[in-house]
Amino acid sequence: MTFTQLSIFALLAEQKSFTVVAHHLQISQSAISHAIKSLEQNWAVTLFHRDHNEVELTEAGARLLLHVQEILNISNQLKQEISDIHGFHSGTLRIGSFGASSSNVLIPLILEKFSIEYPNIEVFIKEGTDKDIAQWIQERSIDVGFVVLPDERFDTFSVMNDIFVALIPKSYELSKQSAVSLQELVEHPFLMTSAGSQSHVTEMFRKANLTPKIKCHFSQILTIINMVNNHAGVSIVADMALNQELMTLFPNVQKLPLSPNIKRSIGLAVKNKKQISPIVKAFIEIAQKV
Repeated sequence: MTFTQLSIFALLAEQKSFTVVAHHLQISQSAISHAIKSLEQNWAVTLFHRDHNEVELTEAGARLLLHVQEILNISNQLKQEISDIHGFHSGTLRIGSFGASSSNVLIPLILEKFSIEYPNIEVFIKEGTDKDIAQWIQERSIDVGFVVLPDERFDTFSVMNDIFVALIPKSYELSKQSAVSLQELVEHPFLMTSAGSQSHVTEMFRKANLTPKIKCHFSQILTIINMVNNHAGVSIVADMALNQELMTLFPNVQKLPLSPNIKRSIGLAVKNKKQISPIVKAFIEIAQKV
């Protein structure tokens, strides 16, 4: 059993394709197959169900993957710690990001300063929903992830506060108000985000004992804004995901605060703060100063 074999196993479990993994690692598919067979023989288990080039983890493979990811994570921490001792500050950083707020706003701001201090660190951004981020943190397939606080499952670090706002077509009478309530929004077709804010938008309606008339679900905020711009309905999004330059592209959309105002706190989460590498610690410290 080697770290190379473990890395191939973890990557194949994620990509589910010999071709993709071979291309990513710049090695032959036969080398990938040989590495997996060696592990299966060594552990006396079948790790994958094979269907031509596509693969799926077996139950045993899924159980062992969790331990393999732990080993690879510790190996990465060790390498970064050694680099830090020698003053090289080299290594990799894997960040989980949900929605436009973290991907389009926070990460560019943080990485701008981070890359100046740590120019030799290779950064990987993995984007998904808030549920994806939680799973990736648990699996240690990312080093640190953006979450909405509080989140008792992980060790967290507060980064920034944000508010939710309503997007309303200017053709609606609601758009002429200074603020809008959830009660007023449920009277119109609702465009629901299926990205990072979905669970929080759903929860705010539940707490108010209201049910929005959901017309469609969209994963991209640009699609939501464009639909509102075309008078298809109203929506609620995180204010941080919007900026003045973006809003000028959609002249028929009015952004209004909610009444009462609904806030959220964005933070960074790790599985165990006692086990984070110097690079992850540095990233968190820079994020908290942005």
